[in-house]
Amino acid sequence: MKKASTAAGPEHDGTPSEARRKYDPEETKRNILEVATQEFSSMGLTGARVDAIAERTNTTKRMLYYYFGSKEGLYEAVLEKVYGDIRTLEQDLRIDELPPADGMRALVEFTFDYHDRHRDFVRLVTIENIHGAKYIEQLKSFKTRNASVVRTIEDLLARGVAAGEFRDDIDAIDLHLLISSLCFHRVANRHTFGSAFGRDPSHPRLRARHRAMVVDAVMRFVLRAPPQV
Repeated sequence: MKKASTAAGPEHDGTPSEARRKYDPEETKRNILEVATQEFSSMGLTGARVDAIAERTNTTKRMLYYYFGSKEGLYEAVLEKVYGDIRTLEQDLRIDELPPADGMRALVEFTFDYHDRHRDFVRLVTIENIHGAKYIEQLKSFKTRNASVVRTIEDLLARGVAAGEFRDDIDAIDLHLLISSLCFHRVANRHTFGSAFGRDPSHPRLRARHRAMVVDAVMRFVLRAPPQV
């Protein structure tokens, strides 16, 4: 006769009954994802240790596997969360309620600030590019989730063109690439850039200047040129 399995879930982890009553699975998963984000962004997929994540979250490796299936499954969940976070906050800006030029500035400023403050996100994107987007491609909601920022830009451009403020020959995905590139590079490449030129582009004293520079560059790109006299 087969022995009954004891891996049906975290409630069978040998924890006292009082601890089980207080156990919040959603809070536990959020905690695991937060710590795993730090571990994967620091060590990469290969170097990250599930044991280290379990120890820092006061859980067990078995519980992590119960929730996420495998180390790769946990890494994919982290990717889905960090991309979901930035897309959700973009929607919270309610840019569709702003005039086109104000909305464009707000989007660029938000993108700059987010990359500046969430360096784990920048490192994870870099790591996933090293893997050739192998794991992100397996996320069913990835492309649908990220389509929201393109729709936001398309709406901004359309309203700006209709108001006579924006050029009418800009592709929304190209513009997203431009904005992302300007905001991403100064954080992702700060070490090599700093070694080459003796200046860390992500240093706090340069932040305001770079933020204004990026906003100005994008606005100069999208705004319609004044008529020649």
